Amino acid sequence: MRRIGILGNIGSGKSYVAQSFGYPVFNADKEVAKLYKKNRRVFLKLNKILPKYFKRFPVDKFDVSQALLDKKKNLKKIVRIVHLEIRKEMSSFLKKNKKKKFVILDIPLLLENKINKKNDILIFVESKKTDILKRLKKRKNFNFKLFKKFSEIQLPLDYKRKKSQFVIKNNFTKGTVLRYVRNILTKI
Repeated sequence: MRRIGILGNIGSGKSYVAQSFGYPVFNADKEVAKLYKKNRRVFLKLNKILPKYFKRFPVDKFDVSQALLDKKKNLKKIVRIVHLEIRKEMSSFLKKNKKKKFVILDIPLLLENKINKKNDILIFVESKKTDILKRLKKRKNFNFKLFKKFSEIQLPLDYKRKKSQFVIKNNFTKGTVLRYVRNILTKI
């Protein structure tokens, strides 16, 4: 099994690109959402360290946003709890799919959290900032302050691009993405 890590800016289309490969995808954002909805133990830990924000189960994304926007330190506290659980879920995903030719890792902070391995294939999804902002503004609960906060904790995009073996220029059309994906699959 070879691991393909998808890198790029928030809203650049990483999840769509990941799905386009046709192999099992570990989507960290979806796993975090599941944790907030179904994992009472995570809620209790969050409630213990940040009781002002986490008062009821399941965890509400609005409460998470408030905690993140109020104090910079809160992000580290939340990540410390959630990240451990996500690593367990990823480990389970990798074991379950160990006989697959490829697995796709759609993890926003793949490099930042040192989840990648030396022989992972890294693909950078590049999109125009104007296109990204248009798409993000269409999201249900888009919060520009939160977007900026998450952008600040990410490694520079130039660094991620340089670390990647491949670049997909995403213009948000299905045909373009599929051509890039097919081209990459023939090369690896």
